[in-house]
Amino acid sequence: MEALREAERNPVATPIDPRKLARMGSYFKVEFRKGKVAVPTVVSVPEQDDDEPAVIEVKLPAEPATRHTEIQYQLLKFGAELGLDVWVARNDRSKSYNGELLGAMSNMLDELPTQFNDATNRTIELIDVLWLKGNTILAAFEIEATTSVYSGLLRMSDLLALQPNLDLALYLVAPDERRAKVQQEIARPTFAYREKPLPRVCGFLGFSKLMEKVDGVRRLGLTGALKPDFLKSTAEYFIAQEADT
Repeated sequence: MEALREAERNPVATPIDPRKLARMGSYFKVEFRKGKVAVPTVVSVPEQDDDEPAVIEVKLPAEPATRHTEIQYQLLKFGAELGLDVWVARNDRSKSYNGELLGAMSNMLDELPTQFNDATNRTIELIDVLWLKGNTILAAFEIEATTSVYSGLLRMSDLLALQPNLDLALYLVAPDERRAKVQQEIARPTFAYREKPLPRVCGFLGFSKLMEKVDGVRRLGLTGALKPDFLKSTAEYFIAQEADT
C-alpha cells in the first residue's frame, strides 16, 4: 500500500511504443438488437496485421508478402476491367506491384460509402480488396499468403456480425496448398455455428485457380460481358462437406 501511495504522490510517465499501441486496435460503440430492444455494446476492430506472436517470431521469407501484393494487384486490376470501382485495404495503399501503386490504380476509390456505423466502416476499410458499384459493395476478398488463414476469416465474420443482413460475395483467397487449412479453420464453431454460417457464404479461391480463371477471361475478351458474381461458380464452399459428415 505504501508503494502505491508513493507512486500516486510521485507518478512516473512511461513512454509506450506507438507501434504496439496501434496493434491494440480501436474500440467502437455499436447497438445490437435483441427482439425490439437495442442493446449498446463496445467492439474492437484490430489492425489488419494482428497476427499471433508465433507467426511474427518465425521469420518467413519475403515471397509470401510479394505474392499477397500480386494477388491484390490482380484482383484490383480485374475489378476495374469489369467496370467496377475498387478498394484496397487502407494500410496497403502505399504498396506497389508491377510498377503501379495499389492506391493509385484505375477505378480506385479515395473513400468508401459511409452508410454503416463506425465499427463496420473500420472493418470494411481493412479488407484486402473490395469490388463496388456505386454505393454497393459487391464482393470482398481476404488474401492469406502466409500459413495463417484465420485472420481473414475473422474479419469476414466480424463484418457479418456487425451487418447480418449485408448481401455481398465473400472470398478467402489463399495458396492452393492451404486449402485443407482453410477448410479446417472455417469449420470452427465460431464460424460454422452462426445464424448465417461462414462456410456457406465465404468461398475459397486458390491462387492458381483464380489466376487461371482471370487469365482465361482476359484471353477470350469476356470481361465486358461478365457479372461480378461469376466467381461464385469458381469458388469452393465447404458447407456441403460438413453436412455430409
